[in-house]
Amino acid sequence: MMGRTLRLRTEIEAYLSNVGEANTTDILDHVNQRFRWGATMNQLGNVLARDRRFVKVGFDEGTDIGGFRMRVCVWSIAGA
Repeated sequence: MMGRTLRLRTEIEAYLSNVGEANTTDILDHVNQRFRWGATMNQLGNVLARDRRFVKVGFDEGTDIGGFRMRVCVWSIAGA
């Protein structure tokens, strides 16, 4: 399971180590700019939720995605 998403997990860990906390859309934007192949929101959500290195620290209520106000999760490195 981890072999398919190893580069994605490593990049998310490095990004969160640099910025501290980020919401799901910011992480998705970073991953899609960093890699040519990118990731979908579903892939990213599954990786963040299932990997114990990442912990949900709250919600961002004011995120505007495509004209709609969305509630997205804010993530950090576990133990940080």
